Amino acid sequence: GPEGGQQAAPPPAGAPATGPPSASQPAGVEVAGRTVPGEHLLMPAASHLAKSKGIDVTALAGSGRGGRITKGDVLQALARGTAFPALAPAAPAQVAAGAALPAPAAPAQAIAASPAVSSSVPPPPLAVAGLPPTTEAPGEDVKASTMRKVIAKRLTQSKAGVPHYFVSAECELDAILEFRKRLAKEQGVKVSVNDLIIKSASLALRDVPEMNASFNPSTGLAELNETVDVSVAVATPGGLITPIVTNADKRGLSDITATVRELAGRAREGKLQPHEFQGGTFSVSNLGMFGVAEFSAVVNPPQAVIMAVGGGVRQVLPALKNQPNSEGGEGGKAPPGVRVATVMTARVSCDRRVGDEALAGLFLQSFKNYMAAPERLLL
Repeated sequence: GPEGGQQAAPPPAGAPATGPPSASQPAGVEVAGRTVPGEHLLMPAASHLAKSKGIDVTALAGSGRGGRITKGDVLQALARGTAFPALAPAAPAQVAAGAALPAPAAPAQAIAASPAVSSSVPPPPLAVAGLPPTTEAPGEDVKASTMRKVIAKRLTQSKAGVPHYFVSAECELDAILEFRKRLAKEQGVKVSVNDLIIKSASLALRDVPEMNASFNPSTGLAELNETVDVSVAVATPGGLITPIVTNADKRGLSDITATVRELAGRAREGKLQPHEFQGGTFSVSNLGMFGVAEFSAVVNPPQAVIMAVGGGVRQVLPALKNQPNSEGGEGGKAPPGVRVATVMTARVSCDRRVGDEALAGLFLQSFKNYMAAPERLLL
């Protein structure tokens, strides 16, 4: 209500009868049941709407938690024909002391008054802007490790400075899964699906060398790499690290399997040498073992491409011409005209300064061909 015993001017017709609203000091408006602090009174959308219409809505009884005013509250009041006072650019003391809203100030006066408003009502910190105060629930602050700080800094720079684009493709895994069984049974060689993905990606990079490139910010040019060195994302207690399988296109499957197992083991123990995880020309991040169907990864500069791989999902697909039916369900047969297949989503995140979607499409097509015919990985 009014301060110092002064009589407030009657509100406009239809306006809420809760006292003179104040744009600069919303906390001065007393509304029954309101507990939210004045600086958090308006939800962001409601604040934007009020400012765009030049009206002061702080006298509304909000429907949000603690009496916060929502955009819906403002829209409903306007629909009812509620008249609101205009936003006044005056300082809090000037607004509260007057019996009626002052006439609009001259341009020079308005400019002079603006600093007073901004200095007297500082905006809330960015992290809590538009949010109510945090609760008193118990919690624990966890200090970020040096590795996580470096990861956060590099990926923030990448997301802000690298023009990302994303291209996805679905790859059938049934041939790969059957190929793994045959290798284990006939040759005694155990390889993981991720090892086969690394090999397929490295051969696809050899087929489409423009995707095996790096962007040089000094020259502004894309530089094609002579070797195919695949960085493999490995989760460790301290954060994500990417040991490198060098010359992956020239290695055999057994060699890739042994190399990945050895590098991943030392990565989790924190025993990798810098040259074993710094560099690389292409990255693979696989979350399929965590039940993730698909996701998007952030480019790891100076590399230009990273491939995010999800897990296999059983899907019903049209039957192939040479395979009208395939096994599905509990060992039964699929209905005529359809088949059941295990499908994986591969999504590449690319630096547009190096290539475009058509180039990424060529790479994914080659990758799919190797995954569909895994015997070609042995050539």
